[in-house]
Order: sequence, then C-alpha cells, then structure tokens
Amino acid sequence: MDGTNRANIRPGVLVNIILKKDQRSGVLTEGIVKDILTSSSYHSRGIKVRLTDGQVGRVTEVIDED
Repeated sequence: MDGTNRANIRPGVLVNIILKKDQRSGVLTEGIVKDILTSSSYHSRGIKVRLTDGQVGRVTEVIDED
C-alpha cells in the first residue's frame, strides 16, 4: 500500500521508510510506526514517521496493517 496518504498509516503498522541520508541511494529501512510526524492528510514524497527504534523517515510502502 502507498505511503503518501496519512489514512493508510497508524502506530503499530509495519512499513518501509526512506531515511534522509538514504534518499540518493534509495535504501529502505523496515520498521514499526511509533509516531506520525506529518500533519497533512497527503504528502507527495511520503508521510513522515518515527519508528519504534527512533529512526525518522518518509513512508514508501505500508507492508502489513495490524
């Protein structure tokens, strides 16, 4: 599922994110959403989230809805 709509993302969901330092390389990081940081309902590059391990990035894909 796409990571550009806030309605698709909520705490506890498994997602792939792209970290700021990985934007050029495109390396994805998998994790569980702790907090949603983007307040708007849509963002073209992905909703910004904080994972349970503290990493912050933009959601590229929702892997598993809880």
